[in-house]
Amino acid sequence: MNFDFTDDQQAIKRTAHDLLAERFKPDTVRELAEGERYDDAHWQEIAELGWAGIAIDEAHGGQGLATVELAILAEELGYTVAPVPFLSNAAAGIAIQHAGSDAQRDRLLPGIASGETRATAGLLRDGVAGLVPDADSAAAIVLIEAPGANGGPGSGVVLDPVDCAIETLATIDQTRRYARVTPRAGTGEPLGGDVAPALDRIATIVSAEIVGVAQRTLEMTVEYARDRQQFGRPIGAYQGVSHRCADMLREVESARSTMLWAAWAADAEPETLPLAASMAKALASDAGWNVTASALQVHGGIGFTWEHDLHFLLKRAKVDGALFGSASEHRERVAALSM
Repeated sequence: MNFDFTDDQQAIKRTAHDLLAERFKPDTVRELAEGERYDDAHWQEIAELGWAGIAIDEAHGGQGLATVELAILAEELGYTVAPVPFLSNAAAGIAIQHAGSDAQRDRLLPGIASGETRATAGLLRDGVAGLVPDADSAAAIVLIEAPGANGGPGSGVVLDPVDCAIETLATIDQTRRYARVTPRAGTGEPLGGDVAPALDRIATIVSAEIVGVAQRTLEMTVEYARDRQQFGRPIGAYQGVSHRCADMLREVESARSTMLWAAWAADAEPETLPLAASMAKALASDAGWNVTASALQVHGGIGFTWEHDLHFLLKRAKVDGALFGSASEHRERVAALSM
């Protein structure tokens, strides 16, 4: 049995990796992050490549590919910590495609797929969505109340931004814009379908982005451990450093394997998706923080400075870990699903 990507998937990964490495060099990421802005030209290029609609049905202007292909892109975008509104738009597309009515799909998906009418999605708790990426620039906002861990019903609503109170949040992650969104009572259009499959796919894609962040962090750290000399030897030759790097590799690969299982299950074995998605998000959220925190220790004093790029990775991983459910929340769901 072949567990590798197909030739087409490998091509998508190579193209994304090479393009993003060129467009989002560390200096570019730093400039955009410190300016707290995006470059519209980057988003236009991504949209023209069809990435915005890669997993949206062809009938609605997308490429009609699967969750695995979307996860491949999300991982590569996480690898470069790309300051673009890809994740938010993808989450909204997933929510509409898998939980929206036919009318909602016909109205909203073409704009999401083309990137011309961006949307976003967030998790609603007690009437407030506390952490919604790119809500301040979205043309539509999808807010989802998660089903209970015991399988109770969830719900969702599509909102025009004018029907929401949108409060910009200054999080530690400067590479992405965030907001707290409070829908006004009696506004919005309820989603027409079951929100659980949509949330599971969104959690999987967030997990993929975290894996990309962790992979980049691991590579930076190993390179530093090879180059940095102490007492005439590379610091990676010392067990305290080499064992830490080995633990980082274990966490990255465990998170990636589980994330890819969830991405595969989304289209090939949907009955497994709830368990796989929550396992993936729990593992990735923990790995994102553990790997970046370990990298700080290996880098020593330089890793704690603003001038070093490591903090952009750490902060993206930390905030991604809270998006669409924390590690502890997803572990609780895994436990409930396993009973």
